[in-house]
Amino acid sequence: MNKAEILESKLGEKNIVLHDLSKFYGDVLGVNRIGLEIEPGITGLVGPNGAGKSTLMNVIAGLIAPTRGELKVLGVSPSQTEKFFGQLGYCTQYDSFPAGINGYDFICNTLLIHGYDRKVAKKLTSQTLGQVSLTEAAMRSVDSYSKGMRQRIKLAQAICHQPNVLILDEPLNGLDPMARAQVIELFRDFADSGKTILISSQILHEVDLISDRVVLLNSGYLVAEGDLTNIQSETGEPMKIFIRSSHASAIAAQVFEFEHVVEAQMHYDGEGLFIRSTNADAFFLAFNGLVVDKGWAIESMGPADETIEAIYQHLIVETQVAT
Repeated sequence: MNKAEILESKLGEKNIVLHDLSKFYGDVLGVNRIGLEIEPGITGLVGPNGAGKSTLMNVIAGLIAPTRGELKVLGVSPSQTEKFFGQLGYCTQYDSFPAGINGYDFICNTLLIHGYDRKVAKKLTSQTLGQVSLTEAAMRSVDSYSKGMRQRIKLAQAICHQPNVLILDEPLNGLDPMARAQVIELFRDFADSGKTILISSQILHEVDLISDRVVLLNSGYLVAEGDLTNIQSETGEPMKIFIRSSHASAIAAQVFEFEHVVEAQMHYDGEGLFIRSTNADAFFLAFNGLVVDKGWAIESMGPADETIEAIYQHLIVETQVAT
């Protein structure tokens, strides 16, 4: 296969594929030379204001055309308008509703536009409003909704036509804790059914909790992408590991035998231990052998700082130093 054939094969796969994609607004950079494959599951799009998150989402959603490069969603390009938008749901961070419309008609009209007959549209409208807990408020004007309710009705519009791909720009803004938990559960159910969600947020720990993988943007450039463990290993930063055990002191005395351990610090209660290792996989393998050999009781063990925020901050500093 030559390069063109390989590219065409990838662009036809069952995921979201961007090839050398850029968007400029005159001389202003939106995103630049993004090469990315987004697989089924939940992918978190992370970056500060101005990183290019909304631009990238709008391009993927077919709302703006790239300046250059190629994009396909489930093998379909934005030029195939009806098929493209039929399989994709989009939730913007901004409110924009027809004046005076109620929640029920807002969803039902969306389904009619997608080509459903009125009987099916009514059934799906009721079902979707129930999914976002807006059944009782369905006949009220959207203008009277709280911020959280408006956020949920936008999400209902994104999912009502049962798309295979969801593009969600800051979808958790304005939700109270109960609604937030309900919506996150809805995202997980969607992903577990084999569908694809791309979700952006500036709240890094939130993305950390719900994402299967992350895409990190800064100033319009792709900084890193993948699952957190792989990104962590690529940074070259020692991973911080926490071990809870009644044998913490004995463990601390032994772990420096491993050449990849660079730090060991006791927890204040004497039954926990923080370890930094330059090779986490090697550490876990060697440590398991040591535990079996010594007969230590381990209550719990795992990464202590493998978060998007820690990784992102490290990568941004690296990028700034390089430029």
